[in-house]
Amino acid sequence: MSGRRTAVGAVVTVRGGGFRRADAVGGSADGRVVPPLWWVWLAAWPVTAVFALSNAATPLYVLWQDELGFSGGTLTVVFASYIVGLLASLLCCGVLSDRFGRRPVLLPALGLALAACLMFATAHDVAVLIAARLFTGLAVGAAVSAGMAAVTDVAGPDRRRLGALLASSAMVFGAGLGPLLSGVLSETLPAPTVTVFVVEAALLGTAALVVWRMPIRRPRAPGAPGGVAASGPAGADRGGSRGGGAWVRVPGVPRGSGWHLALGVAVFGPGIVATSFVLSLGPSLLTDLLDSDSRIVPGALAFSMFLASTCVQFAVQRRSRHTILVGGAVSIVLGMVTLVVAVHTAAVWALVAAAVLAGAGQGMGQLGGLSLLNSSVPPHRLAEANAALSVGGYAPAGALAVGAGYLTDAVGLTSAATTFGVTLATAAGLGGALVLARRSRGGREGRGEPAPR
Repeated sequence: MSGRRTAVGAVVTVRGGGFRRADAVGGSADGRVVPPLWWVWLAAWPVTAVFALSNAATPLYVLWQDELGFSGGTLTVVFASYIVGLLASLLCCGVLSDRFGRRPVLLPALGLALAACLMFATAHDVAVLIAARLFTGLAVGAAVSAGMAAVTDVAGPDRRRLGALLASSAMVFGAGLGPLLSGVLSETLPAPTVTVFVVEAALLGTAALVVWRMPIRRPRAPGAPGGVAASGPAGADRGGSRGGGAWVRVPGVPRGSGWHLALGVAVFGPGIVATSFVLSLGPSLLTDLLDSDSRIVPGALAFSMFLASTCVQFAVQRRSRHTILVGGAVSIVLGMVTLVVAVHTAAVWALVAAAVLAGAGQGMGQLGGLSLLNSSVPPHRLAEANAALSVGGYAPAGALAVGAGYLTDAVGLTSAATTFGVTLATAAGLGGALVLARRSRGGREGRGEPAPR
């Protein structure tokens, strides 16, 4: 797009699908138009929509298990195929997004998510479920890297902490919204394994429209030539590559940001593993405890877990990043202790408390990690940095979730959950200790910042 800027930053002439006059609320020294605040919130919607699909199948696994007759171990394989797709996506989507822009990565990812909806709605064997989960993981990988970076891009340099907060909250809120919608719709409407994904496809369609109109441009490295403002659908966001290096590689962070990544993974990783365990085996455990086959109840349990994750991020946003990470580690430890209590006492309240504590722990670990990266990583490496944080969390989640499933088949749910809970509590405790040790050295990354405006 092109345009002439007045002294106050308003765009007089706009071409190429960019901002209208009413959208231009200011500008930066490099000629970048600053989008209004409502666009920052709207930019988070595609992340929410994709993550709603990520867990929409959770309350339906009991139906598929009865219909197709697969074991708890096979169920965790179906769940872990999502992790495989996610990790494969993270190996390339962050790099591609930083080179070519957010939109060229997000639109194909939304297409894969729509294909996954079709597979789920027509699944008649385990192989189709595995393929649908794989496609879902590929789409979520793009949302984690390119989608969450797009929120930060729209927020701009003066609202980076707000961008991190909204991107992180959009992820966990969508992750909880999916199973709640799935549980309610599958109980109240006909064709329970079909209607859910028709509704989800509609949500993804609106997300595609948001991505198409989102005021973003292709990030560029410092010193590289670039346009004057965020582009619309026909803008520079579709441009060619920037910089060298492999297109498929293990994502990383720039020199000097390694500790930020390590501290984020140390807490976010155990948090993701904890919530993954609740998602994969929680419905079966809840069904046994309540002696009920209601799909609304496990959907509500998952929603409660991620609602806690969302709310706690807004509650702690004014705290220092190290404080947020330590709080996350403590919450995960308490959640896993409560989970062990739940399986030994058959107490529903303890299972709900474990889910809420696990969700809060993941939320704080994720917000702390993203905030550390946003504070130090330049925009042209941010999607890759987000991908690196997610790889550190989701890689152990896939392996441990599958292991927990087969361990349950071998030794029973009580012994498996106890082993899993103790292992994860130990890992979270070590992560919190690492954060405290780093904080005691007086690192500048531990300082708080003003609340986002």
